Amino acid sequence: MKIERKISIKQYKPSDGFISRYQKLVREVVIPYQYDVLCDKAEGAEKSHVVQNFINAAAALRGEDVGDGFYGMVFQDSDAAKWLEAVGYSLALYPDKKLEETADSLIDIIAEAQDEDGYLNTYFTIKDREKRWKNLLEGHELYCSGHFMEAAVAYFDGTGKDKLLKVMLKNVEHIYRHFITEKHDGYPGHPEVELALLKMYRATGEKKCLELAEHFINVRGVPLTDGGSFYKKEAEQRDWTVWGNNAEDLNYQQSFAPVREQSDAVGHSVRAVYLYTAMADLAAETDDKELLNACERLWSSIADKRMYVTGGIGSTGIGEAFTVDYDLPNDTAYAETCASCGLMFFASRMLEAAPDGRYGDIMEKAFYNTVLAGMQLDGKRFFYVNPLEVIPGVSGIAATHWHDKPQRPEWFACACCPPNVARTISSFGTYAYGEGENTAYCHLYAAGDVEFSFGMKLRCETDFPQGFTVRYTVLEGEGTLAVRVPSWSVNTSVKLETSNDTAAIKQGYAYIEAKAGDVVNLELDGSARFVYSSSKAAENTGCAAVQRGALVYCFEGVDNGGDVLSLILDDSAEISVGDAVPELGGAETLKVKGYRIAPTEGLYTFEKPKKVSEELTAVPYYTWGNRGENQMRVWLPY
Repeated sequence: MKIERKISIKQYKPSDGFISRYQKLVREVVIPYQYDVLCDKAEGAEKSHVVQNFINAAAALRGEDVGDGFYGMVFQDSDAAKWLEAVGYSLALYPDKKLEETADSLIDIIAEAQDEDGYLNTYFTIKDREKRWKNLLEGHELYCSGHFMEAAVAYFDGTGKDKLLKVMLKNVEHIYRHFITEKHDGYPGHPEVELALLKMYRATGEKKCLELAEHFINVRGVPLTDGGSFYKKEAEQRDWTVWGNNAEDLNYQQSFAPVREQSDAVGHSVRAVYLYTAMADLAAETDDKELLNACERLWSSIADKRMYVTGGIGSTGIGEAFTVDYDLPNDTAYAETCASCGLMFFASRMLEAAPDGRYGDIMEKAFYNTVLAGMQLDGKRFFYVNPLEVIPGVSGIAATHWHDKPQRPEWFACACCPPNVARTISSFGTYAYGEGENTAYCHLYAAGDVEFSFGMKLRCETDFPQGFTVRYTVLEGEGTLAVRVPSWSVNTSVKLETSNDTAAIKQGYAYIEAKAGDVVNLELDGSARFVYSSSKAAENTGCAAVQRGALVYCFEGVDNGGDVLSLILDDSAEISVGDAVPELGGAETLKVKGYRIAPTEGLYTFEKPKKVSEELTAVPYYTWGNRGENQMRVWLPY
């Protein structure tokens, strides 16, 4: 049973603040730049060929020459889908006739590439029609369909135009016919379509979408009638492969057990949280308590044992995956940007089933640290991987550290992360606010006006995360205002301006009855604090990190004499707020007392190193890597 549900993108209108500045950056820089990439017009970016793939696929369907054929990853289509989804959200926030016309023309091109039977995938349409649905493990057909379903819903919500929605309803009919009517075995190698089908169901009311989502979730990990696994049987029936994936690595694709029996977050981290998002959504939609219990166990596995302090998940580059409890290396961290976007999705769906501050806390942590770190401050370069320690000369060069780049690339062949960041930032309002029966939920703090379907209109004024005051004014209507009080805020006040009473807090939310004209002030604790790790996380033994509000900080060489490897924190000292750094978008520094170890002669020595007192400077983690290549550390010895 859904206690809370996300608002639609149309219900939130941003005003000046931290979030709107990022949303405008996406609109003005990221979306145009990424479209140029999709059209192979961006200088310095790796070839994409996405738009041309659709043009060539349409030619193939007409029996014409396919030109230069297909280029890119098997899931290349999804880059266009995520771009369109970001555009749909952006147009809802900032109407733009020219951008809308560009998106409409791309939708026309995509529609031309859809087969008569509803199938839509350029890789198989161009390269080999006979291989459709023969390699669910690696083929990403359902993954790409899922992203286009999400794009269709977002574009419909943002513009009211339903051409892409109709294309994807036809695609749903095709998928339904194959898996339900004709009863072919199988489920996605890369989960995504499950959560997308649930969005389609709510947007269209088409029950086949709900039935398909339930089907893919329910059959995952269930042994075949002969006791074997689907992916192994599928691999035995074909003599070709895309990646050479191991069909017997059931952990990698979260198919080691039926989903209701799973407890540990394992395998490819993005696939995992996309699956868990759909599970949580379906559990709330159908009041499936067994499924929700599984989601709670999987959430605990991530949040309590397998997540970085920055909200990054998936600690190894081998399989881009979760490993085991407390295995959280800093310098070889994978922590894919997409995985933290997915963690936000999962948290948002868990909130719908049970509004609880712990879900909002991690949704906030993932966004303000890893998701934002995935994009350079100018919106033109992107991180796929988000390490917590970087050493130029080692990071990005040593075989063990090849994936941890010291600088953001402009683009990369596997370009899933840049459009994922764009769509997440553009749709931030739908994560920040939700609604229940006569209740307005404020999960995250985003300046702007929000209209709730039960009649309340709310205005939020804040410059969070750089400011720590949030002011809510009820412009119209009445009801309950449920405001999340983050666990990092030690001293917090939530109260009506007309009352001296501070609201009681229940499971991380302050509930206040409010009516038109009322003003609710939330005063958060803006003091910076040291963060300590469990001793079970071996890499962090004897180390501390620094956090202020939602922002985890890091130490870069550019602020600390070019060398952070010799720094030690004095964790008995107070942390003070330093100057704002213009090159970092005005982000404020933190000043921490500490020491620097003097260099020694040779690799090893019997001489005890000398230490000299020094003031250390930290900057928000999301801003690192914006001032040239230099050392970076989140955790320092204390």
